[in-house]
Amino acid sequence: MRTQDPKTIYLKEYQQPAYWVEHINLTVRLFEGYTEVASELRLKKNPTVDSRELVLNGVGQSIQSLHLGDQPLSEDDYQYSDNILRLQCDADEVQFRAVTHIDPQNNTSLEGLYQSGTMYCTQCEAEGFRKITFYPDRPDVMASFTTRIEADAKHFPVLLSNGNPVDSGALEGGRHYAVWEDPFPKPSYLFALVAGDLASKDDRFTTFSGREATLRIFVEPQNAHKVDFALTSLKKAMTWDEEVYGREYDLDLFMIVASDFFNMGAMENKGLNIFNSAAVLASPDTSNDQRFERIEGIVAHEYFHNWSGNRVTCRDWFQLSLKEGFTVFRDTEFSSDTHDRAVKRIETVAGLRAGQFPEDNGPMAHPVRPDSYIEINNFYTATVYEKGAEVVRMIHTLISAEYFRRGSDLYFERFDGQAVTTDDFVACMEEVSGLDLTQFKRWYSQAGTPRLTVTDQFDAGKGTYTLSFHQSCPATPGQTEKSPFVIPIKLGLLGADGQDLPITTKANYNADTEVLTITDEVTEVVFTGLSERPVPSLLRDFSAPVKLSFGYSNEQLAFLAANDANGFNRWDALQQLYLRAILSMATDHRAGRTLSAPSVVVEAVATVAGDASLSPAIRASMLTLPGYAILKDAVDVVYIDDLIAARKHLVKTLASRYRDIWRSLTEKLSSDAPYEFNAEESGRRQLQGLSLWYWLKAGDQAAFDFAAELYAGATNQTDRSNALRAVLAGDAEALQQSLLSDFYERWQSDTQMVEQWLTMQAGTPGMTVAGIETLMQHPAFDIKNPNKVRSVIVGFAMNTESFHDEKGEGYALLASVVRQLNALNPQLAARLVTLLSDWKRYDTARGRMMASALETILATESLSSNVFEMAQRALKD
Repeated sequence: MRTQDPKTIYLKEYQQPAYWVEHINLTVRLFEGYTEVASELRLKKNPTVDSRELVLNGVGQSIQSLHLGDQPLSEDDYQYSDNILRLQCDADEVQFRAVTHIDPQNNTSLEGLYQSGTMYCTQCEAEGFRKITFYPDRPDVMASFTTRIEADAKHFPVLLSNGNPVDSGALEGGRHYAVWEDPFPKPSYLFALVAGDLASKDDRFTTFSGREATLRIFVEPQNAHKVDFALTSLKKAMTWDEEVYGREYDLDLFMIVASDFFNMGAMENKGLNIFNSAAVLASPDTSNDQRFERIEGIVAHEYFHNWSGNRVTCRDWFQLSLKEGFTVFRDTEFSSDTHDRAVKRIETVAGLRAGQFPEDNGPMAHPVRPDSYIEINNFYTATVYEKGAEVVRMIHTLISAEYFRRGSDLYFERFDGQAVTTDDFVACMEEVSGLDLTQFKRWYSQAGTPRLTVTDQFDAGKGTYTLSFHQSCPATPGQTEKSPFVIPIKLGLLGADGQDLPITTKANYNADTEVLTITDEVTEVVFTGLSERPVPSLLRDFSAPVKLSFGYSNEQLAFLAANDANGFNRWDALQQLYLRAILSMATDHRAGRTLSAPSVVVEAVATVAGDASLSPAIRASMLTLPGYAILKDAVDVVYIDDLIAARKHLVKTLASRYRDIWRSLTEKLSSDAPYEFNAEESGRRQLQGLSLWYWLKAGDQAAFDFAAELYAGATNQTDRSNALRAVLAGDAEALQQSLLSDFYERWQSDTQMVEQWLTMQAGTPGMTVAGIETLMQHPAFDIKNPNKVRSVIVGFAMNTESFHDEKGEGYALLASVVRQLNALNPQLAARLVTLLSDWKRYDTARGRMMASALETILATESLSSNVFEMAQRALKD
């Protein structure tokens, strides 16, 4: 238990440092048992700050020597407490030198310098560099780096850091060194270092100005065959960024290193990206389509950061979405241009509704630009990333693609080499477009998901159709009152023939983009020249991250699902039908009434399943029911047993009613062609996997036989995992165990495949806490490996029926794991706390058990500030 609450950091208290760092010479000497770090900082006084106190962050530093200029410092010359080194400095320009020892071998937090398997690597975002040496570890301090690494040549033949290699050679005692120079000023969070016995593969890329860049991926030798796809994805991203944003790569060498021990997906360190192995290694035999798509997107995301994050970075961590929201928008646009735009938009919004909307609807709600934090690592959230990307997307919608490109050009040119704010980004967009975005910036400062309620009225005599919009936003922690947002609404009006009607209105409507802009709490829009009452298609392409309420009848939703010209809205109409049906049946289940799926929903499914004009990927998306995260977010009180019963009933109804359709689709979508990753083939496999899942849910033995044959004869991991996941969702324990045993036997030496094996078991219907505890004792599980923890613990928490067992054993297990991880990896432990954060929305019994688990976490001895902040926020009234 903590005896003192950690300090809260506030945006309003931001101040520049008294000293800037112009350059750092860093020498890292790796030895068995410890690492020696020698740093030399070239400091320059900040003339805008009166103080002459030099403030340097340092965590776990065993001081060997300190110098200010030529003067050695004794303990009387400085204060070192609470991980901060303070000393007075009279000079305007001076060098500070430090020699310290650190212990990366035992650094299980995976921040700073640590050991990942047999290699050393770093993770410095957000505040990891202070675990390497003393430094003003904040993003607004940008310096050029020269890094020298020394290590045993036999065990660590590869020595890497940011920038370009400038020197290397042998040392006495079988050791060697390498020197790297990064000429571009960067904040310390972008520093990277890797030392290991690694294999590599090279490729080349010629920029549009004719510069040659070497692309190199480093992996452990057994994974050398899994890098080709990442290299191809990198070149696609580099080409796209030149064509769409005019940004070319600026160093001679771009490197990626794969690490099995990594808290995040990947890290955009300048010139030396470090990736979670699961986010970069791929082969058809070990990676399914979803992983290929994820890897392509992450590789692009980290590369795009070279400009939106590295060349221009954030002034302070409150501005995190400046780089992350903008870059997520860029990577989603890249994926949309590369594959199917409508499918990508559907995937993005489904993720937003399942992840970010619930975050906005609970105690973890915070603005895209937070006002305060205790641990910034706790704010790498769906709000900062995904909602932040939606905010950027709305700017793009409001000012047009042309002006957005002009604004981004101005932003990169004006602020190259600087640390800036979201206000600076928005100001560039205002300057080029002439549009006042003052009110729009509320999206950055106000938390919560706006509610948009729409009503309509048709006057046949006048030929007018009126839509009345009312916007509101619920209270969120620290914000009880909200001002109106700027909400761009892309819309269409459908006639009885399913075609879009011409739109004529005097409202703030852009005919070129089909976007109506709402700025007031209440807005009335009149459309004229209509001879029939239209069916409105609202919020096309999900043009704003809001919750829309309009009194559609079930028949109107089915009409939109069958006829809307907008692919996203066709999907969304069917999702709303599913949602209504499940919530209605959940109410019936709670009241003890017989469950019956509405015929309009069941018939709509048959229409979509048989519509060959739709791409397989769109059909698969439309035939997928909303998950429990979305269902829970749609109700005031979560009675999880009722939601489970209702959703299972709808699945059973669709599976049994259309058994022949699912069988026909499954068999017709089979292919013996060699594996290709592209939109068409991925969509085919996605629809076949879903059809097989429904077919198995009908209980047809022929479906189990088909799945077993598909698994045995699969030539790619997508087909194999589709078969196995379908079997695991059915009632065939002997077959399940046989396939799981075969999977592990075949792939036990492949880390990524073992992670999939763990995840599939944790998510199996009927999994128990005892089963999870047994899985955690398996040799394949490692509590120190974040991927393994996420595979088992998060996989189990997503297994709604099992995790929310009425005894609350899942909550107690999660609390136990968090308490254990608190001492090993506080960042990972804190993220797991969020799985209990919505306890207040559950029925009284379950809510009480979840709160008890949080209280158990909060009572942990030596509780980290990471976990403290998240548990306290979750429990706060």
